[in-house]
This record gives sequence, C-alpha cells and structure tokens, in this order.
Amino acid sequence: MIGILGGTFDPIHYGHLRPAQDAARQLGLTELRLVPAATPPHRRRPVAHAAQRLRMVELAVAEFPGLAVDDREIRRGGLSYTVPTLESVRAEIGTTPLCLLLGTDAFRDIESWHRWSRLPELAHLVVLGRPGFPAPDAADLPVWARKRLVAGPGELRTRSAGGLLFLEVEPHDVSATRIRAAIARGETPPAEWLPASVLDYIRRNGIYRSEAA
Repeated sequence: MIGILGGTFDPIHYGHLRPAQDAARQLGLTELRLVPAATPPHRRRPVAHAAQRLRMVELAVAEFPGLAVDDREIRRGGLSYTVPTLESVRAEIGTTPLCLLLGTDAFRDIESWHRWSRLPELAHLVVLGRPGFPAPDAADLPVWARKRLVAGPGELRTRSAGGLLFLEVEPHDVSATRIRAAIARGETPPAEWLPASVLDYIRRNGIYRSEAA
C-alpha cells in the first residue's frame, strides 16, 4: 500500500514529517510519497521557489526511512490539482492500494477541490487529526463520506481505493508561517521545528529573510 501526501512545504518541517511517519507506520505503507505543489490552487503563492521547496523535501526525508519525494506536480507545472496527480500515480501502480493523506481542515473543504468526486475512485482518503481540527462525528459527515467509512487500515488493503479512514497521529505543533516569521526576524528556529539540513539550506540560499516572508 502506497501513500501520497501533498503540500506546499514552504518550508517542510517536523509538523509535516513526524505525523507523516506516524501515519505510514499505522497504515503499514510500503512507501509514503511527499508531493510538493508547484502552485497551490487554494492558498497564496509560496515564498520559496519550486526547486528550493523540492530540495528541502529531499533533504528532510533523508532522516525518515519510508518517506520519499515525488516531484511530478513540479514537473507538470501550473496549478497543482490533486486528481491529475492521483491519475498519474494510478497509471503507474495499477491496482495497488493507494492512500491520499490529508488533514481534517483540508477534508472539511474537499468538496471545493477540482473534480473532488473523482478522488475516492482513485485512492483511499486518510484524514489525519491535527491540533485545533478534531475529526468530525460520523453523523455530521455527508452521505458520500459515511458510505465510505472503514474501521481500520486493514480494510484499506483489501481494495485499491474508495475507503475513508480518520486516523489519529502524534501531533507536532509547528507551522511554516512561524518558521518563516522567525527567520525574517533574524532568529534561529528551534531544532525541534525542522531538520538541521533544511535550516542550513535555507540559510545558505537566503530564503525567507525579507519581511514579506
């Protein structure tokens, strides 16, 4: 079973990496691919360039066996819609079970995504709990979501796509916004916020120094 976790990763940090590793362990994933967006359609343009964000993800995953980098959205360019990404991955892996990991905040807005109804046809949806965004009660879910609920990861392995699982992961409360703001103020972010290799790359390339970050 393969996992996909997309994001701006501007920059990538332990709030992405440690919950991702926890989810991969709980799901029993063969591999969890981190997919940096070229241009995210639902949020402001990233501060770091695509090539810089890709390199930061490459440096970060070196600390985390089982996590890998997938650059297909950056190679594709333009707005990074999830459905074309999953269609591309599905074409490569055939009927292998595929999990799309997303946060509860993103799940709440999923019906605003481009061609969102296609998502469960291509992958299982695994919704990760995060600070401030608890999992919704089943009764509060739309009908399409209630019909797809599964009890645990084992059910996801029996088919290639179509399940919906809410998964509690170990939280790590740090944000890219806080990191960028600290660097813009000339401060050194704490070591528990992001990998040293990523911070060194940021410093060497002068990323996030301006107040605009």
